[in-house]
Amino acid sequence: YQYQEMLTNKYGEDSKLIYDLKDQGGEMLSLRYDLTVPFARYMAMANIQTIKRYHIAKVYRRDNPAMTRGRYREFYQCDFDIAGHYDPMIPDAECLRIVAEILSELKLGDFTIKVNDRRILDGIFAVCGCPGEKFRQACSAVDKLDKLTWSDVKAEMLEKGLTEESSDQIGNYVQMAGGLDLVEKLLSDEILNGNKSALAGLTDMRLLLQYLELFQITDRVQFDLSLARGLDYYTGPIFEAILLGNNDDKKERVKGETVGVGSIAGGGRYDGLVGSFHPKGKSVPCVGVSIGVERIFSIIEANIKKEKGKTRTNDTQVYVASPQKGFVEEKMKIITELWNSNIKAEMSYKKNPKMLNQMQHCEENGIPLAVIVASGELQAGTIKIRSVGSREERTVDRNKMVDELKQMIGTTACNC
Repeated sequence: YQYQEMLTNKYGEDSKLIYDLKDQGGEMLSLRYDLTVPFARYMAMANIQTIKRYHIAKVYRRDNPAMTRGRYREFYQCDFDIAGHYDPMIPDAECLRIVAEILSELKLGDFTIKVNDRRILDGIFAVCGCPGEKFRQACSAVDKLDKLTWSDVKAEMLEKGLTEESSDQIGNYVQMAGGLDLVEKLLSDEILNGNKSALAGLTDMRLLLQYLELFQITDRVQFDLSLARGLDYYTGPIFEAILLGNNDDKKERVKGETVGVGSIAGGGRYDGLVGSFHPKGKSVPCVGVSIGVERIFSIIEANIKKEKGKTRTNDTQVYVASPQKGFVEEKMKIITELWNSNIKAEMSYKKNPKMLNQMQHCEENGIPLAVIVASGELQAGTIKIRSVGSREERTVDRNKMVDELKQMIGTTACNC
């Protein structure tokens, strides 16, 4: 938990999702909403000026859970942050490279990392006549463009007090997406580049995309002016990774033809957050990214089911079984030998389990190999090894069991 006042005014409209508590002493507390704000407070209290770190921990949100989409009230996030006074966009580019590497290695499917800059959005709202006190409300509405059509977003902006003319002008900008060519186009927009905030954001965005080209991930990145991210502490570049379905058209995605888990990673630059906690207001520039662990798990499980496979919930390599009664001691001897050889193995905790139940356990839990012992093998000094998936069996000498299993485990790992 965190002190409630520490989390106040940090999350914009998302603040309604914070779990508020009160301890026995009457102190107002809250369950942490993310890992970023506590990290910034730690830096301020410890007077840390430079750090590069990752952190995996639970966070809590008073949200409507959607189990199939990996959306929970209690879940794990993995954060990576770089803090310190560095030249522009170098740490930001590394954060995006790390996200691209992680999502590529996990083989979740095709994905895009959207990037934008809060300063560009603020500049757009300003030149389009949006009042300054409504910037964040407009920002929140625009951020829903990945789920809603522009007409729905416009209707929300009108409800929040923006004029029709202002909303239409904003719409002309926020429906744009592209790469360096779009940045150059906006930099040549005399109305937009006349705004200091927008000009600073576009200048940094051009530099960021140039660095990402050197990091060889521009094919994974899209400059998308509809990306807003609702958290109030962002001050510059923002980014969000989404999985793509069979159809990459935004209108089709609204109809649910993508994977359906929403964003799987997001982050941005939050240069003012540390200073808001520091006793002397001393700021430290920061940039970071957060990856949703449960959302990644839900995608992996869905992909496995699509391929009609089984989700492995353990890393057991060998199951020791017997089709006959009275073999619990022999199974214990075998499993001890496997454990001593650093082979991950298990057996039933029942003395005389049915063979069918033992094999079903292997199939349901994705255990690739089974060692089967019975009276015939015991007398012959042999052992049977079964590949659970193919149901093929081979008989090997008892004293060669470990070597044979290690070879088969290596082959099974390669096939996975």
